[in-house]
Amino acid sequence: MSEQPEGIDVDLLVSEAWRAREGAYAPYSNFLVGAAALAGDRIVRGANVENASYPVAICAERVAASQAVASGARDIRAIAVTSSAPGPATPCGMCRQFLFEFNPDMLVISEGVSGERKAWRLADLLLDGFGPADLESAAEAT
Repeated sequence: MSEQPEGIDVDLLVSEAWRAREGAYAPYSNFLVGAAALAGDRIVRGANVENASYPVAICAERVAASQAVASGARDIRAIAVTSSAPGPATPCGMCRQFLFEFNPDMLVISEGVSGERKAWRLADLLLDGFGPADLESAAEAT
């Protein structure tokens, strides 16, 4: 994905993700991640928060999306992710599924510490994702 999507300031979104990364709590992995979600006309930030019990940790993408939803947003148009990785790191599988709930077509942008940037459509990262429409069609079938 190389073109700038209409109405999305990708540079600003990535900048906000870098800013969010400053708040990461990652004393175990030292892998700092920041995310910035564009929900409506607002940017909502999140950072990863680790826990001594590893499965209890929460990724930056889910923090940002949860903040957006808690503030009333239901359509997340784009999310930018920055991390300690040299190159762009995609959201993990759990985050992909979580984000899919709010917009399978959202733009996902990632930038690593090298400055290399990459972008995808969420549905391309989570092929044949499971979403609200699957539950609706299952209810209609019964």
